[in-house]
Amino acid sequence: MTAPTPLREPTFLILTALAREPMHGYGIVTEVAALSEGRLSLRPGTLYGALDRLADEGLVAPDREEVVDGRLRRYYRLTDAGTAALTAETERLRRNVEAASQRLRARLGRAARAGAPGSAAARPTLRPAGGPA
Repeated sequence: MTAPTPLREPTFLILTALAREPMHGYGIVTEVAALSEGRLSLRPGTLYGALDRLADEGLVAPDREEVVDGRLRRYYRLTDAGTAALTAETERLRRNVEAASQRLRARLGRAARAGAPGSAAARPTLRPAGGPA
């Protein structure tokens, strides 16, 4: 069995936004912006293109429609396949983060023991200006 293809960040964040509850387009855009701390701002055309693709792949599905202020609002939900894809991607990312964290801890530990430039051991202690020396 081959490993699933990693999800692109916008796809990962759209699926993450839908993991808690069904949402309409503007809600997804807002949630993706919050999840990405403002780094990713989906335009409506991009979002609906992605939702159509994710629906074709069976990862999301329309949940319901309602009319608000005379406009149709379609809600989307995560499917079981979408939940599985999001779970697999979350685990893949978790393993990558853990591997990187272990290596960084080892590097920082070696640097601190060696007193390497930029390490905590080699950095001078900073004191506030005008304070005791």
